[in-house]
Amino acid sequence: MSTTPERPQYDAEVPYRGEQPYGMLEDLVIPQALDLDCDERLWVPQAPDVTFRPLLLSVSQGYFVNILRVRKTGILSRHRHAGPVHATTLKGRWHYLEHDWWAEEGSYAFEPPGDIHTLHVPDGVEEMVTLFHVTGAYIYVDPDGNPVGVEDVFTKLEAARKHYAAVGLGADYVDQFIR
Repeated sequence: MSTTPERPQYDAEVPYRGEQPYGMLEDLVIPQALDLDCDERLWVPQAPDVTFRPLLLSVSQGYFVNILRVRKTGILSRHRHAGPVHATTLKGRWHYLEHDWWAEEGSYAFEPPGDIHTLHVPDGVEEMVTLFHVTGAYIYVDPDGNPVGVEDVFTKLEAARKHYAAVGLGADYVDQFIR
């Protein structure tokens, strides 16, 4: 006698036959999203030796998901988070001068809103690559916390549009990442 109940009919391997909710956005699937050796034109310049590859630009909810690639050592930026940040390190290592922990290949970090820190890539790291999910904005600050710049989904979108137009992919190439 089996103790496993039979699967109910609603759980059968039959796709949903109804309509999706009105106004629902389409799924976004990016094949080979973690291919770090992809077409170089997909990497958007952010600063000297710093590029990003957008994966999702949520203009309706104010967040973005991108892969940040840094090919230099030293200080990358000092910033404050307006919202939560999730980071998964894919290659290399980095840390914040204000904290004791290190983000190394394969690690995950959660950064709470309001946190102010200085991102540092140590000597010996040829390339640091991290997938970031950023809600809200980075507010770049000087050592005393005075704002000196801002980065959010809209600045990322504009930078990507300009870059993709300049490298021949077309400004509208970035539209596939907008949700």
